[in-house]
Amino acid sequence: MFGGGGMNPRKMKQMMKQMGIDVTELDAEEVIIKTADEELVFTDAQVTRMDAQGQETYQIVGEPESRELGSGSGDAGGEDAPAVEPTDDDGEAEIPEADVELVAQRAGVGKSEAREALEAENGDLAAAISRLE
Repeated sequence: MFGGGGMNPRKMKQMMKQMGIDVTELDAEEVIIKTADEELVFTDAQVTRMDAQGQETYQIVGEPESRELGSGSGDAGGEDAPAVEPTDDDGEAEIPEADVELVAQRAGVGKSEAREALEAENGDLAAAISRLE
């Protein structure tokens, strides 16, 4: 976390709390950073969120795998699946149930609220989760 210079971790945590800094370890399964050229994918990374006076900062520790944009393997068996799939019924987009469950779980809300957020964000998982938090 910080180079405490040999400071007792308990003392460091106490000092940070006094300064209004809250540090939380996140149980992240995967972190993806998209640049203009590539995606950096961290699996089993150690992720720490630090909230200092309302400003959140994230620290990622791990070895990323670099891959070209659009070549993501995702959970769909290695193929690029669209975020929203069109239906044959009335031409409206259908949100996959797996996406609804993921958003509901990550944001701590019900499935109907998760589905509404996904529809409002055109199937963008990250945007839907951010909208609900």
